[in-house]
Amino acid sequence: MKQQTIVFKVSDNLKDEMIKFYEDRFLDKKPPYSVFQVKDYDCVITLYESGKVMFQGIGADIEASYWTEQERIINKRDIDGEINKEKEKKEEKKEDLKDDRFKGVATIGSDEVGTGDYFGPIVVTASYVSKEKIAKLYELGVRDSKKVTDDKIRSIGPILMKEYPHVTYILNCSTYNKWGITNMNQVKAILHNRVLTELNSKAKFDYKYIVVDQFCFPTLYFKHITKAKDKTTNITFTTHAEDKCLSVAVSSIISRYIFLTEMDKLSANLGMKIPKGASGTVDEVGAAIIKKYGMDKLPEIAKLNFKNTDKIKALIN
Repeated sequence: MKQQTIVFKVSDNLKDEMIKFYEDRFLDKKPPYSVFQVKDYDCVITLYESGKVMFQGIGADIEASYWTEQERIINKRDIDGEINKEKEKKEEKKEDLKDDRFKGVATIGSDEVGTGDYFGPIVVTASYVSKEKIAKLYELGVRDSKKVTDDKIRSIGPILMKEYPHVTYILNCSTYNKWGITNMNQVKAILHNRVLTELNSKAKFDYKYIVVDQFCFPTLYFKHITKAKDKTTNITFTTHAEDKCLSVAVSSIISRYIFLTEMDKLSANLGMKIPKGASGTVDEVGAAIIKKYGMDKLPEIAKLNFKNTDKIKALIN
């Protein structure tokens, strides 16, 4: 029989039910960033902290069917439809990645980290990669930071910071909360414009493209930065820029390296491991922080407009 892999995100109201259903079969060892892993004779079930569940094996469809049906009945979700849409997106991405405009040419690119994390800052970096420096990046194995392990990022981040011209801006949570901007795309646009403009003011770089990942339509991007005193406008926007353009990948890794360093500092200062992301684990840690340091600590370390804030308050009441 054919091996199958079925992956989908479990709704929050079913996550605890899934954990209880499998808890007597949890393996002692589990993959990184997972809540549990269970192995039956014809299927392996893994639930990740992100909420994604993966069923692998010849019995994957049978095992998954119970949960997809629960999602349909309780949450009115069409999981099969969602999975098919995800497959279509992957096919579209394959086509998109055939875009090779940025290969072998000098570029400036920017990328950000932390916009999906409740705790910690938003870090955005703009970097310049000359033709002469491209080969070095292939040697280092540079690619989108989301596809590189944290250990690898900690290893090559300092090298990239030393050898490639860049500008980084760290938006701490206190400042983020004072801004009061609820549109994250607007925050990103402001920060990207800031680092790109500052990098270009440092030197006259010889480049063919300035590349930014298209997180919103270009017209909206420029609308978001109308109040900026200085603007960088000769931008090429493209989806999956971190996979296509080395300067964006460099910026991605530098930003991630600095973000990890800031999270390490935060964990040390609070005396507890501060998790990334915005999962239920984040809510539990948030409640522990409030119990230890009081509610006033939260605006210093967290993005208050995230839904996690209300969930944390519910946990301590």
